[in-house]
Amino acid sequence: MAVNLTFLGTGSMVPTKQRNVQSIHIEHKGEGILVDCGEGTQRQMNIAGINRLKVQKVLISHWHGDHVSGLIGLIQTMGEIDKPFTLEIYGPKESKEKIKHLLKTCIHDLRIKIKVHELNPKGVETFYENDDYKIECNKLKHSVPCLGYNFIIKDKIRIDMKKVKSLKLKEGKWLQKIQQNKIVKVNGKEIKPKQISYTEKGKKITFILDTIICTNAVDLAKNADILISEAVYANDLQELATKYKHMTAHDAAKIAEKAKVKKLILTHFSQRYKNVKELVADAKDVFKNVEAAKDFMKVEV
Repeated sequence: MAVNLTFLGTGSMVPTKQRNVQSIHIEHKGEGILVDCGEGTQRQMNIAGINRLKVQKVLISHWHGDHVSGLIGLIQTMGEIDKPFTLEIYGPKESKEKIKHLLKTCIHDLRIKIKVHELNPKGVETFYENDDYKIECNKLKHSVPCLGYNFIIKDKIRIDMKKVKSLKLKEGKWLQKIQQNKIVKVNGKEIKPKQISYTEKGKKITFILDTIICTNAVDLAKNADILISEAVYANDLQELATKYKHMTAHDAAKIAEKAKVKKLILTHFSQRYKNVKELVADAKDVFKNVEAAKDFMKVEV
């Protein structure tokens, strides 16, 4: 089952006519997950045709306004759902306090439950997992506590029905045990998973937003199919990037190269750039498979 990404905002700090501030939507099997929720995210979701009521999790990288200022509006709208529902919010330390203060900024009739999880990883750690996917995080180096995330679709054992038929076996519940990588007996015959199945390789998507280049970012992105990384500045503004603890396109490409990712997608661009071709060119000096994100761009992984 594919993972569908929609870039709802690809700018940084200040929204422009071309780019809203930061938010990315993940869709998998009808479930929605937001990576950050900057100002105007709800409107961007409307334009993109995304049902906000399917969002079950919000992954907050850090608490700068361009990454979270749309959260109270989303909560207020979702809060009118008249059915049992829990919105899970994950973020760095102090997230519980931030949400508590956020909910006091306006009057609302909140009918949903909000569960806030503060993450304090010691390295790359899994904090959520089900049968289909898992989500990991790691600390990054920004001016405030900041996290990067991995969304990982697990490997799947698939049944090769041609091989099942060639062995003259009938379909049944025993196939579920094969998918669990268990040896089974059918009609007195011992059937091993490798005889009638194959492994469908999973997918890994890494989100690195607001950080300087660091070892933790490389560790997080290791062997990712797609690395989505901030590239606030072109290479000629390295001094400015270092001052504000952001990355240049060149820095993002270095992470992609060191982590051996398959593809790099740049995002979170400074409003000074009307055209980001310069940043893509900078990144390609180091890592060839590079694309610049734009608002409403969709990617299927």
